Amino acid sequence: MASSGQDLELFVRDALIGGHSRSEIDKALTDAGWAPEQAHAALAAYADTTFAVPVPRPRPYLSAREAFLYLVLFTTLYISAYHLGALCFELIDRAFPDPVTNYFTLFGNRIRWSAASIIIAFPVYLFLSRKIGRELAEQPVKRQSSVRRWLTYLTLFVAAVILICDLITLVDNVLGGELTLRFILKVVVAAAIATTVFAYYLWDLRRDEHMP
Repeated sequence: MASSGQDLELFVRDALIGGHSRSEIDKALTDAGWAPEQAHAALAAYADTTFAVPVPRPRPYLSAREAFLYLVLFTTLYISAYHLGALCFELIDRAFPDPVTNYFTLFGNRIRWSAASIIIAFPVYLFLSRKIGRELAEQPVKRQSSVRRWLTYLTLFVAAVILICDLITLVDNVLGGELTLRFILKVVVAAAIATTVFAYYLWDLRRDEHMP
């Protein structure tokens, strides 16, 4: 794998030295069977300048600080999303109670805990998102950070699994004839949260693909 990556990098470098345009190199690579994202990444490794030889761009590197920021960012995202859903679920249970369950005595502490979690975790998430966003604007190469991409794809995976399980639960209850307003509202809440997270981070990844 490392060898093929080095071959690709050397080919792009030699082609740029030979005076070929980026579009010609990109077409040659895709015609040869390289994935478009591989070709794009190989070309993006060199700055689009008129210097006599290809000028390499700075490469992303993993630092302990960067790993810390992203781990805290995504952890606070998960906490906020989970407790937002839990809070909404319990408010729905209070609005449409099950006659056999005393929600007011059972879930009072849970509502306080979910509210407290959101009050603390969500502002931290917003603060880190803004901080990291400024750093990415100043140093776009950091968008290719391996820890950032891994955690982003993990978040997409979790959101997709939640959406799939949500739809399975909905279909199961439809087939069983057990639909209630309370259940439908919970399905909508879970789907809305998961879809919002999935759509935002998918958009963020696609924005990376269109950056030079």
